[in-house]
Amino acid sequence: MANKGIIFFNAPWCEPCKVLKPVMDQIAREGVNVKSVNVDYDAMLTENYKPQSVPTLIVTDMGGNEIKRTVAGGWTKEQVLNWFNN
Repeated sequence: MANKGIIFFNAPWCEPCKVLKPVMDQIAREGVNVKSVNVDYDAMLTENYKPQSVPTLIVTDMGGNEIKRTVAGGWTKEQVLNWFNN
């Protein structure tokens, strides 16, 4: 897992983001590199990756190159980890 991570694009007004945040926090505590990005305040990363909606999860390599992405509202920890690892 050390060679990739997840960028979690979210917003404080987004209800699915609020549901997913504790899941992403738990995944981060378990060792996955998770970067939470508030699309309202982090213009640089938002402009770079251009998420079309929130919550969007993007797997990147450690150089920041996108590997894959998904919109993940309502996902469980198991669903996120399965997507991340496959």
